[in-house]
Amino acid sequence: MWFKNVHLYRLHNMAAMSREDLADALCDFVHRPVSSTEARRLGWYPPAGRHGQQLVHEIQGHRLLTALRQEHILPASVIREEVEERAAEREAAEGHPLPRRERQEIKEQVIEEFLPRAFTRTQRIDIWWDTDRALIAVNAASRTRAEDVLDLLRQSLGSLQVTPLAVRHLPSRTMTNWVHQPKIRPAWLRIGEKAVLEDSHGDDGKWSASGIDIDAGDTQSVLAPGRQVTRLQIEIDERVTAMLHDDLTLKSIRFADALLDEASQVEDDDDPTLRLETDFALMTGALRECIEQLVDGLGGEVDPAAPTT
Repeated sequence: MWFKNVHLYRLHNMAAMSREDLADALCDFVHRPVSSTEARRLGWYPPAGRHGQQLVHEIQGHRLLTALRQEHILPASVIREEVEERAAEREAAEGHPLPRRERQEIKEQVIEEFLPRAFTRTQRIDIWWDTDRALIAVNAASRTRAEDVLDLLRQSLGSLQVTPLAVRHLPSRTMTNWVHQPKIRPAWLRIGEKAVLEDSHGDDGKWSASGIDIDAGDTQSVLAPGRQVTRLQIEIDERVTAMLHDDLTLKSIRFADALLDEASQVEDDDDPTLRLETDFALMTGALRECIEQLVDGLGGEVDPAAPTT
């Protein structure tokens, strides 16, 4: 269950809630399989999967929640072809082009008919809730998926005030400075071999590279003034490697071998719940410290309403 991606949110004005009360609130929105007439469905699921029943695991103030998102897969090309075929038949019969509204009605009818025959895709989305620091991290591939599961949590609790974690210095500007000026990099930071840059004036588009030496002369020549680093692979304190994005998202997270070895050496008696909680405790311990270092390196946290520099 080691997180691959992290979208960070600051929790505001949240009254203390016990693990039991939180679990009770989630019960009303528990996962059930998507029906043949639904396009998608999102609900809470035991983090330990079929081996567990708990909807909330808590280790020293760190809570783990899991949502399952199921959706029917209807390829756009299949829908488009069927709509075009039916529309052509109607137009031939009626002798005139169909209005846009009627084409939309045909599309809705096709989707409704095809849903029961569609394949189902299931995605797991995990939430790490640090109750001591009022911080929520969502392990989702996209910001949209993260917001979806936060909406589910908001429904479950009745209210939820969260904002994306904000820092004083723009991540893109700071990453650009780190790339150009090795001497100002924090002691805990090591630049990796992947980067994405975009022209601030929109003239040269996007430049991305993998397996490069950022500090090499030929690489630095590409990193000309006017290009901003929007994604940068970084290693924090030799514990966590990730792609830092300009919205403070961490993706493609990898944990140090030493940490994974430590997890594997813990005796769990083949108990999946104990294994889950052991991994979760080690992961959150490493991520919490790395996130604190990263936020500090980006000038510290700031009120989301305040300007960044």
